[in-house]
Amino acid sequence: MTTLSSRDRLLRRIADRSARIGIVGVGYVGLPLAAVFGAAGLRVTGVDASAERVAAINAGHSYIDDVPTDVVAQLRADGLLDATTDFDVLAELDAISICVPTPLRKTRDPDISAIMAVTEQIAQRLRPGQVIVLESTTYPGTTREVILPRLEASGLTVGTDYFLAFSPERVDPGRADWTTRNTPKVMGGVTPACLEVARALYETAIERVVPVSSPEVAEMVKLLENTFRAVNIGLVNEVLLMCDKLGLDVWEVIDAAATKPFGFMKFTPGPGLGGHCIPIDPLYLSWKLKTLNYTARFIDLASEVNTEMPRYWVQKVQDALNDAGRAVKGSRVLVLGVAYKRDVDDVRESPALDIMHLLYEKGAQVTYHDPHVPEVQIEGVRLRCEPDLDAALRAADCVIIVTDHSAYDWQRIARQAWRVVDTRGALRHLASGRQ
Repeated sequence: MTTLSSRDRLLRRIADRSARIGIVGVGYVGLPLAAVFGAAGLRVTGVDASAERVAAINAGHSYIDDVPTDVVAQLRADGLLDATTDFDVLAELDAISICVPTPLRKTRDPDISAIMAVTEQIAQRLRPGQVIVLESTTYPGTTREVILPRLEASGLTVGTDYFLAFSPERVDPGRADWTTRNTPKVMGGVTPACLEVARALYETAIERVVPVSSPEVAEMVKLLENTFRAVNIGLVNEVLLMCDKLGLDVWEVIDAAATKPFGFMKFTPGPGLGGHCIPIDPLYLSWKLKTLNYTARFIDLASEVNTEMPRYWVQKVQDALNDAGRAVKGSRVLVLGVAYKRDVDDVRESPALDIMHLLYEKGAQVTYHDPHVPEVQIEGVRLRCEPDLDAALRAADCVIIVTDHSAYDWQRIARQAWRVVDTRGALRHLASGRQ
């Protein structure tokens, strides 16, 4: 009787949908991933340090806009999704995807402590026939140089006993056209067998998996994608500054340039960068290159421009108030939109928070309205969304548009606000001020 290898046993379990999947970190990346694996008929366990998230999943509720509650409830009813805070469950799983946060430290260097902590938990329970896939964004070399040695300490052999790969998340919250299921998934394995197993796993739930030659390539792919956006946003933000000096309308310039059918991709300026990827990921690459005695100049310059944009827009608020004979101190400033992008509830790294902080420093009375964010914390104070937008608009000495949510009626806002600073060009086709 032939004994199946760990690879063959795992491939068989993936093929017949008997493999158990674990998602460590069930946030904006992990919960949508859990949902698509569950929809493919695989039993999924979410593992998270947050008892609140675990309780929500087990009660059949979603806390992520991109995953409807009825989807979670159905997966629970079908016995395809559960969650726990107990890492001992890792020993029972056939596949483990790591979807934990990778922020920057205050020194602006990578903080991969969450990845390392999860890796230690896995290493303590690693057994033959498991595949581990890191999805958390990180610098090139993390999978092989940080995770692999800790797993190898178990005495098991990668590519034979267990399998290790990197597949960067490509979540864009709020999108309905490109989702976890139909967005192509890049995959790089430590060995060819690692790639084969990880690819087979993800192809059960993702429409297209794009194999690359190594984890390092896959890690670099993610950083290139977000560096591309960060640098181009930095460019158009600087173009905005240039147009301001030249007395030109930057929105008219960009819209006209975008009529070119080749050789130009439209990016728009704004209040700065936000979200869990674009403001952070390029700095992972910049940090890695500094360890190799190389300066990533485009990244550093774009970061400098983008980081200064909240200060630029606060100065515009100050100028608008000065023109009316008012000081910022004591003036009522209403911030419209605090989420980092349109039509989401995510405030991570949102430039609105920096703008509000700077306005507070100048003594402004700051309020906000956002149909997706019921409350935020600024300067240690918890602020609640203004319940009556019309009243808030009329009461404000200046309104600053930071996030251009689709729910906003711009004609109505322009009509009711005394003066408006528009960071998104939302009013560019309207007459500003009272009508």
